[in-house]
Parts: sequence; structure tokens; C-alpha cells
Amino acid sequence: MEIITNITEDVIKKAAKALKDGNLVAFPTETVYGLGADATNETAVGRIYSVKGRPANHPLIVHISSVNQINKWAIDIPDYALKLATKFWPGPMTLILKRNKLAKNFITGGQDNVGLRVPNQLIALALLNEFELLGGLGLAAPSANRFGAISPTTSLAVHEEIGEYLDSNDLILDGSRCNIGVESTIIDCTTDIPTILRPGAITSKMIQKSLGRKITENYLSGVIKASGRLASHYSPKAKVTLNKLAEFGEGMIAMANIPTPKGAFRLASPKNIEEYANILYEALRDGDRKKLTEIKVILPEEEGLAEAIKDRITKSAQKVEQN
Repeated sequence: MEIITNITEDVIKKAAKALKDGNLVAFPTETVYGLGADATNETAVGRIYSVKGRPANHPLIVHISSVNQINKWAIDIPDYALKLATKFWPGPMTLILKRNKLAKNFITGGQDNVGLRVPNQLIALALLNEFELLGGLGLAAPSANRFGAISPTTSLAVHEEIGEYLDSNDLILDGSRCNIGVESTIIDCTTDIPTILRPGAITSKMIQKSLGRKITENYLSGVIKASGRLASHYSPKAKVTLNKLAEFGEGMIAMANIPTPKGAFRLASPKNIEEYANILYEALRDGDRKKLTEIKVILPEEEGLAEAIKDRITKSAQKVEQN
């Protein structure tokens, strides 16, 4: 496994060829780092599941280079889905659509739907375009961490999470810290009414304004399986407790206007919601580096992106045993 920090055109070509040869490449997006594999290569995709320790029935999101590639993976695409794709791609939004024959069960978790996204990050887009020049059709790229753990927003976090599970021909591309810091908004577009399955930086208000119509929200596990929909997810090793002040020796994450109790470790003091999202995962990871046993998190009260923050933190507090 090689970590590459100076991402040149030659590096992008090397990474694209590695993917075409069936290897894994971790790369930055605007949301979190993804662990990429050729989405049409069952063996390569199988390695994603193995490296992450991810259940085989948990679907993967396919990353494509532009809205022009959507018909390669999906059929019966609603007009409103195309409108959303045109408005928000490239960007932190995943659309769940009815799959076509290219989207095999090893990508969809056996469902009749496929998740598609166009990331808004220069390295990611360059990699996707170069991969397509080699005949690639899309990259499966879930977050580059062990299943249920904290998503990485830096290349160091990727190495800490999965470095020991990668092979010598796999690559990690360093693109600095991700701009947004929480995963994409997921929208179910398989019915007449769009439904947000996971909140993100593309908010319900933005979606409704774009479409000029009402939408629904369903953040709990249901018929549609999608990334980040489990009740427990995004969990550090430390116990996460919500809306309580930290005690002596505990970690604390809260907006900057909330003071730190004496003897507590302040892990993050964001000044606004955007900064809160950007530093959240790295702050949780820092708590683990400090070997803290408990982290107290004061949830933000705002709406919009704050909904994504609350979703992730609430799920991180429901830690399952294997995490």
C-alpha cells in the first residue's frame, strides 16, 4: 500500500490503471474519503467488503464523472431526479434509482436499485475521468473506514482505519481534509415522491426549492437499504453521550459559545454549523487517539446541515459491540 501526497497528472493515471487492474484506491471527495474499486469488477468490489468488514447485503454507491453517465447505470429515471442531478451534481448528493443490467447484485446488495453520485472534488473527478478513458464505467466508493466506524476526512485517518488491510498494489491519494466532512445526502428517487434517506449538505429546503414541490424524509432503516441507514453507525471506540457536559477526563464537542468544564478535554469548538460538520469526525477520532473512554457531544440546534450532524452523532451514540 502506497500513500501519495503530491497528486500530479501522472499519479492520477497510475491510480486509474491500478483501479482498472482490480486494485483499490482510497481518494478524497468533498464529503469524506472513499475506498474505490471498479464497480463492474466483482472481485475488486469484494475486496472493498473484506477490507471494510462490511455486510455483503449492504449496497455501495457508484461514483460517476457526470450526469451524462447516469443512463449507463439506471433506468426509468424520473424527471425530478434528472432535475436534481442537473442542479446539484457535481455535489454531495446520492440518488437512489432503478438499476439497469450493469448494476449487479454485488453492488446493489441484491436490491433492484442503485445509488449514484458525482463528487465535487478535483482529485476525485480527475480520477473518474481518467478511469473512464481506460474503459471504466464507474467506481464503487464507500467511506474508507471499517464498517460502522468513523468516516475518514484525511488520508492519515484512512491509513489508521484500513492501512493494515490493504495490499501492496493499493493506493491512498492524499487530498488534504475534506471540505464538508459528513457524507452525501441520499434521496430515494424510485417512487413518485422523492424521499431523503440520509441528510447531508444538500438540505431538504434546498431540494424542495429546486423541485418546487414537497418531499418526504425517512432517516430510519426501511425497505430501501442505503449507506449509513443503520441505527448504529459512525462510532468511535469511546462511548458517545448526547447533550451532557463533559466531566473530568472526558472529551467534549460543542459550539464555541459553550464553555469547557474543568478537567475535560475539549476536542472541538466550532464557530458555525459548516465548521462543526467539517471537524466532527476528526474530533471523534482525536478522542480515540487520546484513549478517552467517553465523549460528550452537545448537538447543534439549527436546521439544514445541522440535521446531518445530528443524524451522525445520534447514530454514533448507539455503538454496537463490534465497534
